Amino acid sequence: MTDFVLVRHGETVWHAENRYAGRTDVPLTEHGHKQAAELGAWAAGQRLDAVLSSPLSRARLTAGPAAAALGLTPRVDERLYEVDFGRGEGLTRAEMRERFPAELAAFLADPVAHHLPGGEDPAAAAGRAIGCLTDIAREVPEGRVLVVAHSTLVRLVLCQLLGIPLARYRQVFPRLENGALTELRLWDGRASLLRLNAPALTTD
Repeated sequence: MTDFVLVRHGETVWHAENRYAGRTDVPLTEHGHKQAAELGAWAAGQRLDAVLSSPLSRARLTAGPAAAALGLTPRVDERLYEVDFGRGEGLTRAEMRERFPAELAAFLADPVAHHLPGGEDPAAAAGRAIGCLTDIAREVPEGRVLVVAHSTLVRLVLCQLLGIPLARYRQVFPRLENGALTELRLWDGRASLLRLNAPALTTD
């Protein structure tokens, strides 16, 4: 049995305009750095055996204070990259509607069967991330691991592991808050959701 605390990175400069940030290395805002510090303060009072992060700087910088508080070296894993949004990268929903309205409509109807043009297959993204978690679970079979990654990737992972159709990830999990905690337990090929979008409170 391994528990994973899944955290979406802190706020970035693209959040104000709600731009799609996949593989683009978008920097954190001042508030995003504050959220990283809050995560570090929370982690200081926890028993965590490892800290993993996506390679993107917004995730690494969010994971850094937590790893430092625990005296751990954060591990970067490429399988934790955000989903590649292809032609939608860096655009707002309104801009996509102007540039490729039919493809956007298909995406909103079924974001897995009709992912954004030129983007990554969400099922493949879920598979690579779950492969990462499975490998870590084998390493720390009775452990608790902090994983700092990305909104779409984490929502896809939750659906896949909990037996929810991937196409419903936007409906079932409409939003993951920046810096919030989502805890998942894996054991014997099964998964349980222990909490969702919990604030990183130091009293937790």
